Amino acid sequence: MTAPGGRRRRAPAMAADRRRAMIVQTALPLLTRRGTTLTTAEVARAAGIGEATVFRAFADKQALLDACVAEVLRPDPLLDRLTRIDRRQPLPGRLTEAAVAVHAHLARLGAVLGALHAAGRARPDPPPAGTATTAVRSAVAALFTPDVDRLRLPPDQLADLFLGLLSPPGPLATTTPSTTDLVDLFLHGALTRVR
Repeated sequence: MTAPGGRRRRAPAMAADRRRAMIVQTALPLLTRRGTTLTTAEVARAAGIGEATVFRAFADKQALLDACVAEVLRPDPLLDRLTRIDRRQPLPGRLTEAAVAVHAHLARLGAVLGALHAAGRARPDPPPAGTATTAVRSAVAALFTPDVDRLRLPPDQLADLFLGLLSPPGPLATTTPSTTDLVDLFLHGALTRVR
């Protein structure tokens, strides 16, 4: 910030946790584009802060990278998006929104972990399946409950199947299906209706 007279003014004080979160959010897109060659100076410039502020928030660059990994592993943003889906819209619309949210979460996770892997950094162990996995599964199952009287399986089983369908395509896949196609396949199957 520049004060009248051309002097540089300090940014307003921010709580330590908020400052750390802001730095991580700034670093994530840089990390996915530049990999681990990004510098703390670049992060500071992009955040509009001094590099010393980065080092007040994180002991070193590795601590910042670790915080970035921890951030993309957190399911909270995905859970927030899933719980905000309007349950009054038709089931295909609800599932399409859920698929978009899950794909965005997985893409962000893959980009950060891929950047670290490409730089020769060990991939972190995935968090143990537990409350986060259960919470995502429950949020997806809740999308099925308005139509529970029309479902062939219980909502929790459908949530498992649906989330499995949304996993990234493996090496044998030659195309990536659209979200609409995935939802349509999930709801209507592979066979055409018998006439």
